[in-house]
Formats: sequence, C-alpha cells, structure tokens
Amino acid sequence: MSRPHVVLLANHERPEIRRVVDEMRPDIARFADIEAELEADGDPLPENLNADLAIAVGGDGTLISQARRVVDRGLPLVGVNFGRLGFLAEYDVQSLIQHADVVFGEHPPIHEHMMLKATVLDHGRSVVTDGISLNDCVVTAGHAFRLIELGLSVDGAEGPPLRGDGVIVSTPVGSTAYNVSAGGPIVHPTQEAIIITPLAAYSLAFRPIVLCPDSELRIDIRLANEGTTLVMDGQVSVPLRAGQSILLKQYERKVRFVSNPSTTFWGILQEKLNWASPPMYCQRNE
Repeated sequence: MSRPHVVLLANHERPEIRRVVDEMRPDIARFADIEAELEADGDPLPENLNADLAIAVGGDGTLISQARRVVDRGLPLVGVNFGRLGFLAEYDVQSLIQHADVVFGEHPPIHEHMMLKATVLDHGRSVVTDGISLNDCVVTAGHAFRLIELGLSVDGAEGPPLRGDGVIVSTPVGSTAYNVSAGGPIVHPTQEAIIITPLAAYSLAFRPIVLCPDSELRIDIRLANEGTTLVMDGQVSVPLRAGQSILLKQYERKVRFVSNPSTTFWGILQEKLNWASPPMYCQRNE
C-alpha cells in the first residue's frame, strides 16, 4: 500500500500549537507524507492540494471550522485536541501515534456526519447570504434583548409562532453543545436529524422537536431587535432584520471524521460531560 498524503491544519501563530505540531511532525512522517501545512483559517483549500487525509490541531472550535473547510473536498478529518474540552477532537498526540497504523492505514475508521445549510433571504426572497454549519444555526435576540418573534414552517406547513430569545437548530453532532444546554435532546452523532430547540420561549408548551433529515425548515423573522443575529457554529454571524427569512436544510455533503478506536460516544459523554453521573452521597461513619 502507498503512503497516504496528509495536510496539517493548525494556527501556527499560537506558540503552543506550533510546538505540538513540531512534536508531531517526525512521528507522522513515519507513516505518511506531509503534503502541506496550512493555517487553520477560513480560506478555501488550494485547488492543487494532493491530500488523502487532513489533521486539524487545536480544540473543538478548530475542528468545527475545518470541517466546513474540507467537507466539499471529501477529505477525512482527524481532530487532535489541544483545547479545553476535546469533545469532538477525539485524539491527542499520544493516541494519534498509538493508533497511527489504523489512522494512516488503508481503511481508517470513518464516521460521516450531516451538516446544515442556511440561506438568508430578504423581503423579496433574493439570497442575502448562505453558509454551512456542523454544530448548529442559532437565531438569537441580541441587543436590546427584548423578545423576538419567529414564524416556523416545516416543508411548507406553517407552525406556531415562537416568541422568546430565539431558536437553536442543530445537527446530531451539535446536539451536545448549545442545544443540550438549552434543554434539547442528545442525539447520537451518526444519526441524521434536524433538532429545533427554543430559547426561553414565552410559552410553557413550546418544547424541542426532532425532524427527519430531509425536512426543510423556514424561519420568518417577524419581530427583531437591533442586534438580532444568525450565528452559525458560534463562529459566523449574519445580522437579521424583520421581514427576512432563513431556509435550513441538510447540506448535500457529509463531513468525514476519523474516529478513535479507543473511545465511544457514550464513554465520551460520561467522561467529558459527566452524563448520568450518580448523586454524590455523603459517607457516614459507622
């Protein structure tokens, strides 16, 4: 089997990240050819890039941004954690080298994950902007922090108005991020679904709902604040005004993550988020 070609994606302006990359480079070179080392920014990958695998070094935020960057190229993405949580970036330097034979082998363990496409339309329904997200698309009230009103329609069927602080529309991968903090459900990341979770809805009956992945959600901005914004993956912001609409649906391509053979989703939930941890009982002196 020929050696794979890899591209390293990292923020080289951070000395600690640059140091980690310098430590990794000789070990990676034992198993693969390093085709290029690029900044982990938002620029498109070079057209002439010849790579079989991308390695993103940083935290979950780096992995999320690089997922948007590589998805259209179909490059499998390895997340090497150097952040605080490392929920999505399943590897660290040691585990990457430990599983190098598998990661850089002929059949690495790849999981495909759906992404969302968001299209913002103006009053005349012409496109203002569009973008993709791995975790979520959030409509947030913003300054002056008065409640906003949104109209929600699924596949052309109009639903109830949502009055409150906004709404989170997440993928299964993003279900353990902002969504779960707002009371939304945890969905296994390899499933395909669109999750709608209201933010501080002015109604006791407005509960999160899970749609099938082929659904198209339209959000009409009926009442907005000066700072009302669409935020994609917590990284890309688009100002919104009353009268605009957002179309949300599954993106046509899936991002491919190389998973860590030593971890499971349920194990990560327990280790990183303390999911289903029992109460801390006091011990009595017998």
